Amino acid sequence: MDLAAQTLQFLFSGITNGAIYGLIALGFTIIYNATEVINFAQGELVMLGGMIMIALSKGTNLPLPAGFVISVSIVSIVGASFERFTIRPLKNPTQIGIIIITIGVSILLKGVAMFIWGKETLSSRPFSHSPPIHVGSATLDPQSLWILGITFGILLLLQLFYQKTITGKAMRACAFNKRAAGLVGIPTQKMILLSFVLSAAMGAAAGVAITPITMCSYDMGTILGLKGFCAVVLGGLGSTIGSVVGGFILGIVESLGAGLISSSLRDAIAFVLLLGMLFVRPQGIFGIKEVKKI
Repeated sequence: MDLAAQTLQFLFSGITNGAIYGLIALGFTIIYNATEVINFAQGELVMLGGMIMIALSKGTNLPLPAGFVISVSIVSIVGASFERFTIRPLKNPTQIGIIIITIGVSILLKGVAMFIWGKETLSSRPFSHSPPIHVGSATLDPQSLWILGITFGILLLLQLFYQKTITGKAMRACAFNKRAAGLVGIPTQKMILLSFVLSAAMGAAAGVAITPITMCSYDMGTILGLKGFCAVVLGGLGSTIGSVVGGFILGIVESLGAGLISSSLRDAIAFVLLLGMLFVRPQGIFGIKEVKKI
């Protein structure tokens, strides 16, 4: 395979990974808009969605769409419980306090997953049995098209939800100014709960999507969460479009760097991009610069 074909193959891989990173980054953005904190348990919600999907696909004969819906629903309930029993009881919540709680929840979820599924790696059957698509000397796995479809479908639904529904507009108002939203009668606490549910659903969808193309285990959430965090910082915290764009940038650069330079650089590339963006444009590509008087 010549260099051009190799580059195209790495590009296909990067786009697939980027779609996953973008979907995970959307979960970070939703909670950040509601609470202005980073949910470091997001990666474990991705892991949970994937592991539940694998358990359903191997333990039952459920159709894949039904398994997808059940997995996302279960993880959404976990997200709601997360907010209801760990965040809401705080009397005077601080950003650092909530962040520490999210780290604790991530450790808890990882331990529960290890207890239930053990330490072995698992995988699920593919969403379809279509043959690979050949583009020159490169091949595109049909599962990649499923991942892209899920990512863009969720992004479209999320945009319609924010722009066309009363609840979505209320969530946007809370993201803009939570105190002002509360003063005009918007139930801010319910909006925060809904943000945790939506964020968990995004994570579960990402986890389900990757089960046929990667080996899943109880500890996979840590690195996926970090990649999603890098993507959301690249795209801009608070920007739904930016989160997905950041995911694609990260996935493509990571894949090209690992393939053309050295595979040992795959994980390091994400953090180099993160540090570079923080130095050059801390608010991200689509972020808005904020100036606060202290």
